[in-house]
Parts: sequence; structure tokens; C-alpha cells
Amino acid sequence: MYSIHSTGSHTIWNALPVIAFLVLLVPSSTDAQAVPEASIAFTLGFPSGEFSDHVPGTGFGIDLVGGIQLPRSPLFLGAELGFLIHGRESRREAFSTTIQEVEVRVITTNNILNGHLFLRLQPGVGSVRPYFDALIGFKYLFTLTEIRNVWHSDDDPIAHSTNLGDIAFSRGVGFGIAINLWEDRWDSDKGRERPVALQLDIGLRYLLGSEADYLKKGSIERVDGNIQFTDVIHPMIGLRATFR
Repeated sequence: MYSIHSTGSHTIWNALPVIAFLVLLVPSSTDAQAVPEASIAFTLGFPSGEFSDHVPGTGFGIDLVGGIQLPRSPLFLGAELGFLIHGRESRREAFSTTIQEVEVRVITTNNILNGHLFLRLQPGVGSVRPYFDALIGFKYLFTLTEIRNVWHSDDDPIAHSTNLGDIAFSRGVGFGIAINLWEDRWDSDKGRERPVALQLDIGLRYLLGSEADYLKKGSIERVDGNIQFTDVIHPMIGLRATFR
């Protein structure tokens, strides 16, 4: 088992007050009602620090985000749920030692499930809206092995098992920009028109993780394949809908 320590995060945390002050200077919405928002994004995961020495390569996944912007405020409270695949192996094997005439496909994936609450600073108006996030939550790291049909891999798995799973505390920072792509108005239940907008959301997050056991790609049967999880950088791009 490797011992890994996070480094280089002090500069980011020291910059928080400056970034927060700059965002607060931007005028916020004058609407007295809270503004709900929801988004879905494609995200990448780049291991950072010593984590990248033991788990090279890029993870791929999605993020689901939702929350509300407080009335007449640049503060946005939200939650997100993300899923990343950091490694995948597939091979053909005999169904068993006694039934070698029948082959199955064995698929092993190395996965990270993220869940975070976050506080966002962003202007409430404008066609281009920069934002800054502070996040806190967890990461669930697990390796899953499934047995599937060789020629019909989209069917439900014949059997599956979690080889190793562990939960790590997570916190981090992020920044990005939301750009208006489309805007219209809709009738609310109270008989008033309210704008709805679709935005392009481009962001980057740096998530620091506490220690956790994790199997890297190709190491299921090797004890020294376990590592201790640390930092991951997440660039993301997606679509955001706002309902004012």
C-alpha cells in the first residue's frame, strides 16, 4: 500500500477571499424570488499529485447539479452527484472449469462516485456569468466486476461483485463561466411571465480527497495494487437551465 500526501493546495485556498470579493462586485438579480437552476455536464478526471503516479490516464463521466440562487444575492446553494470511470478491462473466459465450452465476458471497471454540497458566487444577471464554487462532500471509490454474455454485452449482467470499495472525505474549489444560448418566457402558476434560459456551462474543479483504499487498473489480485486516494482535477462542460 502506498502512502500519498496532498500538496500544493495552500495557494488555491489563500485565493478564496480575493475571488469571492471580485464576484461580489458584479450586480446580482433584483428579483425577490429564489432562482432554481439545474445542469448536466460531461466531465473528465485527471489524477493530480502522487495519485497520478499510480493511476495514470483520464477518467470519464457525468455530473448532475441542482440548487437555487438566493433572492437578490450572488449566492447559490446547490448539490451535485457525479460518476467517473477511471479504468476498464474486458476479457473472455470459460463460464467455469467444468463448463469450458461456454464463454462469457468479464468486465472490470474502476469507478469514483462523487457527492458534494457547494456554495457558489455568481452574478444573477447577464448573458455571460462567471462563477466560483466551494465544495464539501465525499468520494466513493470502488472496483466492480461483472460477467456478461459475449455477444450481448448490453444485456443485464449474469453476475457481479464489488471487489473493493471505500469512502473518502472530499473538499475543493472550482470556477467557471455560464454563457446564454437561448432565453424565453413561460407562464407561472401565479399568472406572471418568468424567463427561462439555457446556458453553456464550462468549468474546472480541483477536489482534494482524504485517504482511501482503491484498486488501480489490472491490480485485483495484487495486494500492493492498493493506493491511497488524493487529488483530482475535473474539467467539465455541459448545459444549464435557469427558471427565474
